[in-house]
Order: sequence, then structure tokens, then C-alpha cells
Amino acid sequence: MGRRLLEQKQRIDRERLYGPREALELLKGMEGAKFDESVEAHVSLNVDPRRADQMVRGTLMLPNGTGKTRRVAVFAAGEKAREAEEAGADVVGADDLAARIRDEGFMDFEVAVATPDQMSVVGRLGQILGPRGLMPNPKSGTVTMDVGRAVEEIKRGKIEYRVDRYGIIHSILGKKSFDLESLVENYFALREEFQRVRPAPVKGRYFKSVTLTTTMGPSIKVDPAVERE
Repeated sequence: MGRRLLEQKQRIDRERLYGPREALELLKGMEGAKFDESVEAHVSLNVDPRRADQMVRGTLMLPNGTGKTRRVAVFAAGEKAREAEEAGADVVGADDLAARIRDEGFMDFEVAVATPDQMSVVGRLGQILGPRGLMPNPKSGTVTMDVGRAVEEIKRGKIEYRVDRYGIIHSILGKKSFDLESLVENYFALREEFQRVRPAPVKGRYFKSVTLTTTMGPSIKVDPAVERE
């Protein structure tokens, strides 16, 4: 462990739960890496992801974006392909794009979008895209005829969230360079969204724990009960 990280950890009281604003302010005030680090939230929910009625997943447009522009690949043809290109998609294709991915190992994108008629093509790439979390899905808005809008929203900072097998959602909140109010607003938008999609079968406490951190910084435990500051 580096000396800087050790010093930063000493500034954090491991025995207390911080308010979200205080935690974010503390993270922003710490000496960072030479690049603009991401600020991340790790939220543990009282759900059982093995049960279909307790799977928490969806998409959210953060109020202040993520500060990161993601590369988008679109499976579309004809007019829809032109629509995707005009919206700013980084790579657009159909069978030709599938061939590049399958035969050449092309993976220079972070999100894949497809029109419904292209899912027969995309489906054959399941073993490649699936393990990487890149398979287009209607629930995340990445299988749609409105490819232009999908691309624009992803470019503006739309995020996809999903609980892992431990019931934890890992999400970006923005960049360390964001002003404090923007990070706070993004945090509460995220929390409100998770509350909105709370599975009906879940009883009792829903938010088990929340941890905030930066790419290279320490983690800070946040009071999961705080709904607004």
C-alpha cells in the first residue's frame, strides 16, 4: 500500500458513518492521481439476486452526467444506421460489424446498441459479448428502434446499473473534478432511483451499506439512511 493512501486512510474515522456530502467533500479534498479520477458508489441492497423478483437493474440519466464519454457500437442497417452515425455512434454495422467482432476480435467499444431486427445477428455473439456485459438488452434501452436517442443518452452520461451476485450495485457518480454540489446531486439521484425500483418482496431495511471512493483513493462508509441533505 502506498504512503499517500495510508495517509489518506488515517484521515477517515473507520468507526463512523459519514453523511454523503461530508464523504464526497473529504474525497475531493484528498491529493489525487495525475488523472481525473472517477468517483464511485458501491451500494449493498437487502435483495437476493438469485430470485427473479428481486433482481434490481435499470438505467439512469445522472443529473450532471458521469464526466466520461463512452464508445458506442450500434448494430443497425439502412436509415437506422445513418441515424446512429448522426447521433455520434463510434462504430455502426450489421453482419460486417459482427464479423469484425467474431473474426478479428474487435472490441473497441463500451456499450452496444441494436435495433430489434439485428438481434438475430447479435445473438450469435452471445459468448463474446455476454461475459463482458455488452449484450444489448431491451430492459437497459439498448435494444430499440430509436437508436439515435439511445446513442445520445449514452454519450451524455446515461448509466446502466445491476446488482451483482452479492446484491451490490457498483456505479460511477462522476469525476473528482466535478464541483461538490454536482456529485451530491448525482448521489441522491442514484439513491432515489434504487429506492424507486425496490422489489416488492423485500421487507425491512433495503439499503444495507453504502461506500464512496475514488479510482485511486480510500473508501468511506456512508450512512445509507440519509435520503437528502
